[in-house]
Amino acid sequence: CIFGSSGSGKSYFTKIQVLRNYILNINQYIIDPEREYEKISKSLDGSLIKIGPASKTYINIFDIREDSLEENEEGYLATKLNKLIGFFKLIFQDITEEERTELENKIIKIYKNKNIDFNDKSLFKNNKFKTSTDMPILEDLYKELNKKMQKKIEPFITGSLKCFNNYTNIELNNKLIIGDIYELGEENIQFGMYIFIELFWDKIKKDRNSRKIIYLDEIWRLIGITSNKETASFIYKIFKTIRKYGGGATAITQDVSDLFSLEEGAYGKSILNNSELKLFFSLEEENIKTLEKYIDINEKEKIEIKSLRKGESLFFVGQDHILTKINSDKFEKELIE
Repeated sequence: CIFGSSGSGKSYFTKIQVLRNYILNINQYIIDPEREYEKISKSLDGSLIKIGPASKTYINIFDIREDSLEENEEGYLATKLNKLIGFFKLIFQDITEEERTELENKIIKIYKNKNIDFNDKSLFKNNKFKTSTDMPILEDLYKELNKKMQKKIEPFITGSLKCFNNYTNIELNNKLIIGDIYELGEENIQFGMYIFIELFWDKIKKDRNSRKIIYLDEIWRLIGITSNKETASFIYKIFKTIRKYGGGATAITQDVSDLFSLEEGAYGKSILNNSELKLFFSLEEENIKTLEKYIDINEKEKIEIKSLRKGESLFFVGQDHILTKINSDKFEKELIE
C-alpha cells in the first residue's frame, strides 16, 4: 500500500518501482486515472491502452475468458454474473432487490441468446474457447431492460461512453501494460478501472511461472462508499490470492478516509492487512486520524507522517517502521521526468 497527499512523492516513488521492476523482468499492469505513466510507458516501450470517448480501443465487459476461473472454481457464467452485478451497481448505484433480480435475469438471457449458459461446455466452440465476438455486448442488454434502466445505460450505447459498447480488440503482449482512463472524466473513471482490473486479473492468472505486479491507483473508487459489496469483494480477492499466481498488488491512494468508507472500513482494512509493505508519505491530519483506527501507529509516528517532506516516507515492514527518502539516479530521472 502507498498512501500520500498530492505532491508528496508517492507517484514518483511508484514510477521508480515500475522502472526497477522492469529491469528485473517483472510483468507489470498499471491502472492510470491521471495519465501519470505515459512518459515511462514511452521510455520503456510499454503498451499504453487508452479508453475514452474518442478511443478506438475497446474492452467488452461481457467477455468471459478461459482464464477467468480461479483455482478450484467452477461455473464460468455464475462467476461472471457476480462481477457484472458489481459493475452495473456502479452505474445504477441505488438498486432494489427486485431490480437486481431483473438485471440478473436479463444478463442470463443475453448470454443464452449467444448459446452460453451455466454449463461450462457452452463456452466452447469446435473444441476452442469462445472469443469476444461470441459474447453479448452492452447494446444487447440495453434492448432487454425497462425504460428506467435504459436511461442509465444510454450514455454507454450512443453517448460519450459508447467505447464500452463494442467487442474487445486489444492484446496484452507486453511486460509493461498501462490502462489509461484519464479521458473518461472524473465521474466515469471507476467504470474504466473495473474493466481494466478484470482484464489484467485474468491475464495475471494465466501464467503462474512469471512474476507480476498490478498497481491500482485511486483504489478508493472501487472499495469506498461510491462502490458496492460485489465490486469491493472482487478487489479484495485480488489482494488475498495474487501471491499464489506469482504476483503482487499495490494499492495507491491519497484519499485515506474514502478508502475506509464502505462497510465501516471492512474492505480497506482487509487490503491493508494483506499488504506486507506499507509506505506512508505526507498526509493531512484528517487522513492520519482515520489511519490510526486501522493500523498500529504511535504519537511520534503520527507527527512524523504529518511533517514529512516531499519524497520522504514512513515505511512499515512487518513490525519495523523506518523513515525513508526516495533516491533516483540521473538515468532514472531521464526516463521518468
